Amino acid sequence: MRHAIELEIDIGRLFDERAIERQLYTLARAMDRREWLLLDHVIADDATGDFGEGFEVKGRSGFVAMFERFLANCGPTQHLLGNVAIDIEGDVAESGCYVRDMHQGSGERAHLFLSTPGEYHDRWRRTPTGWLLTHRTKVNLMLIGSLAALGAD
Repeated sequence: MRHAIELEIDIGRLFDERAIERQLYTLARAMDRREWLLLDHVIADDATGDFGEGFEVKGRSGFVAMFERFLANCGPTQHLLGNVAIDIEGDVAESGCYVRDMHQGSGERAHLFLSTPGEYHDRWRRTPTGWLLTHRTKVNLMLIGSLAALGAD
């Protein structure tokens, strides 16, 4: 005897999950392309961040300043995201995903590479213009290569 499986599909929830996932990817692309203006549509003005090792940021401008500090003197980068999980409750959400990043040095440091695989744990807020990041915690699971690839102090 076959039993029918009832699936309750909440289309609105699926749209919200997809919107948050796209925001995750937009943030990764903004870092890799150094397109900081994109972050106006991804990170809330009052967002906070904890990137470990004393790297805490406040506000969208704090995120941009940190990204510029570490990426301005670096060569090409790539931030790949996977295993995205999103939980939504009303107008707030939490997401988690794996990140595999790669940074190549620039100029005389082009032979240097740095990767810090880990996880992003994020909080989001629904706004009239879409979902905005309100907090990011980066959990670094490994450090592979040389910090000198960044060319930052």
